[in-house]
Amino acid sequence: MNALRRGLGNSLVQAFLVVIGLVWLTPLAGLFLSSLRSAQETATGGWWTVLTSPRQLSFDNYSALLGNAGMTRAFWNTVLISVPATFLVVVIAALAGYAFAWLDFPGRDTVFLVVVALLVVPVQIGLLPVAKLFGQLGLFGTIPGVILFHVSYGLPFAIFLLRNYFAEMPKEMLEAARMDGGGEWRIFTRLVLPVGRPALASLAIFQFLWVWNDMLVALLFADSSAQPLTVELQSQIRQFGSNIDVLAPGAFLSLVVPVVVFFAFQRHFVQGVMAGSVK
Repeated sequence: MNALRRGLGNSLVQAFLVVIGLVWLTPLAGLFLSSLRSAQETATGGWWTVLTSPRQLSFDNYSALLGNAGMTRAFWNTVLISVPATFLVVVIAALAGYAFAWLDFPGRDTVFLVVVALLVVPVQIGLLPVAKLFGQLGLFGTIPGVILFHVSYGLPFAIFLLRNYFAEMPKEMLEAARMDGGGEWRIFTRLVLPVGRPALASLAIFQFLWVWNDMLVALLFADSSAQPLTVELQSQIRQFGSNIDVLAPGAFLSLVVPVVVFFAFQRHFVQGVMAGSVK
């Protein structure tokens, strides 16, 4: 009887999760189907009409998207911003997290407390001072400037997450590696990084999603030649309004990339967050 109740309970939970998943994916499916319809068909009916009239679907909108120089440039700008900003944050935070967890140096705890305190500083506070600084350095309006801003504001959380994860590693394991003659760099690259792969993957997902979906920073720090997809979509809406044949596939492309990245690394994401959230 108890086994039947547990089985029924598990089935109900699974059915509930399936329903939640379908509800969550419905807007994505609707956007995809809208991106395959012409502007006239979109104006006369909702995306669900394709269920009864699949002849509406075509890839003409994506051909128009590829022919739109502004959208294609914005897509590659987004890639050029998101990938380096994610890579640099993961690498720098991994080095700093290992140092805060296992290396003894003067002021270690004080410096770490300062890093943690930076977590509560809103991004909006630093926009104007950093914009002025970037203007003096010649970085304002450039892709490197946007990358540098994302890296600097992504590091406090990244260091906090990885430091907590690395600190959970058995001390005996690292001491055994040192007794075998391993230096700090060798221990870090051959032992700490492989063990910390779940935390590194979860951090990479966090950072990538934040940078890819950002519009506030890019709207202020990127000029017309460096603006990412989020800003270009907003510009297309403001300029053309009903340019749905470009907006719909562009919006779907902007949305589907983070979804694919998340589902590709979701197992590591869950492991890393659970392991690094508490010490």
